[in-house]
Amino acid sequence: MAVGIFLSRLMGFLRERGLAYFFGVGPHADVFRAALRAPNVLQNLLGEGTLSAAFIPVYSRFLAAGEREEARRFAGAMLGLLVAAAGAIALLGVLLARPLVALLAAGFLQDAPEVAAGRLAVDRYELTVRAVRILFPMTAVLVLSAWALGVLNSHRRFFLSYVAPVLWNAAILAALLAAGAALAPGGLRAASGLPAPLLDRVLIAACFGALAGGLLQFLVQLPLALRLLGGLRLSLSTAAPGVREALATFAPVVGGRGVVQLAGYLDVFLASFLAAGATGALGYAQMPYLLPVSLFGLSVAAAELPELARLVAHPALRGKESAPSADRSTARKLSRLGDPEAAGALLVRVRRSLAQMAFLNAPTAVGYLAFGLLVVAALYRTGSFGRADTWLVYLVLCGYTLGLLATTSSRLLQNTFYALGEAKTAAGAAVLHVATSATLGVPLMLWLDRFPVTVVADLPAKGRPVYLGAVGLALASAAGAWLELWRLRRALRRRLGAEVVPWAAVGKMLGLAVIAAAPAAGLAWALPEALHPALRALLVLGLYGGAYLLLARLAGVGELEALAARLRRRRNG
Repeated sequence: MAVGIFLSRLMGFLRERGLAYFFGVGPHADVFRAALRAPNVLQNLLGEGTLSAAFIPVYSRFLAAGEREEARRFAGAMLGLLVAAAGAIALLGVLLARPLVALLAAGFLQDAPEVAAGRLAVDRYELTVRAVRILFPMTAVLVLSAWALGVLNSHRRFFLSYVAPVLWNAAILAALLAAGAALAPGGLRAASGLPAPLLDRVLIAACFGALAGGLLQFLVQLPLALRLLGGLRLSLSTAAPGVREALATFAPVVGGRGVVQLAGYLDVFLASFLAAGATGALGYAQMPYLLPVSLFGLSVAAAELPELARLVAHPALRGKESAPSADRSTARKLSRLGDPEAAGALLVRVRRSLAQMAFLNAPTAVGYLAFGLLVVAALYRTGSFGRADTWLVYLVLCGYTLGLLATTSSRLLQNTFYALGEAKTAAGAAVLHVATSATLGVPLMLWLDRFPVTVVADLPAKGRPVYLGAVGLALASAAGAWLELWRLRRALRRRLGAEVVPWAAVGKMLGLAVIAAAPAAGLAWALPEALHPALRALLVLGLYGGAYLLLARLAGVGELEALAARLRRRRNG
């Protein structure tokens, strides 16, 4: 799974570099981010996160009990219902694109008079409406792709479902490059300086590429999913085994998964009132931020969801997850599992998974804070993406990074509650996350948007000024992530009667990462400025990562040996 996610994210970075080359941190980048976010209401309601939490526990229990026919009927009914719901919502999205964009990015409505007065070259509202009408059908297809992912993950087939987005990213990049090469008078190398009307056409081409990529992402998973199912009985029946249980789970799961995503909508809405480029800066920063979230957080959480569901439903499957007597004695409050042995087994598994996440996320967080400027320059410094853009995206990345450990840990704890059938607990924590982000985000963004990036970076004051308002939204998001973790941890500790987060292990890993950053910082200072940003980042991050692994080995960190053993098993198997 991790390999698939890595490949997908790698292609995502190439896509982002293409966007940076053409659009920089400017109005077209704002439009592309907002246009992708608008139809995501469909994906957030019915897509991967929500569907997995409602579909996988039920489907996995059928498999664990050997009831393959019931599993097949359940999967066919869920797909039929998804096709009907996603198709209807996509059609509504196309028809209601104008009011949806006005609601999501209300600040863009201010562009029309500015364009008429000659102060702006792009009416972001009108361009976003055009893009949204293309992207809503794409999102409907991606919902069906999430159904295929649920089937594959339940059968422990993770690679294909997580590498499939490579096709989506590749299709967008191909469309960008093809449109740029066709429209630029001097060929692709001169395409970064295209005038606004031609950049409009490049952006629309990228949207059609996204639509084609979404279709490819679903089709590449479908044959294996059908083979694992042993055939498919497509229906719209809610009487099929497990369907009503899954549908009953949808509402609170949408409250948990969907409310978390609401934070993203709020960011776009609020950023639309900031200086041009703020929405784009958020999107560029989220790409490197979401890499560890997906690779070291969501991959573990997704793999654990079916296992936790099996553990809760079938105590006989616990096997080696049996807990030490100390954990059993403190786990008597988990009434749903019914016995201390089950509670202890769940406690051990959750603690182990959280430690595995922290082993890789702790150095990532320290690395982004210390060397994020190198990372952003290596990824995006090209074409229209200048030094001021690099500094702004780095500062936004720092804001998000402050919540990295909390975000990844929360996803695992959410899945623990989904496995226990307590989605409402996860939803309540997600509401707290969003409320905190919004409450803190508004004053922070308005205050910081008064200052150009030149107040924190020694940059020449030339060209279009770039302001810091987006940094306030990222900082507020980090604060919300920590409050969500606090709420989930407290609720699960009450259920298990013991602390679930291995704080001592996390603190040890953070300390090792800080020590490992010292020699890497020295190297970064010594390297010549003329060196290509990608080479600088490779040398500095290579030294940093090597130093961290060496220190972890010397300190006897158990997660390092567990990671090495897992890699050996994959190589030999």
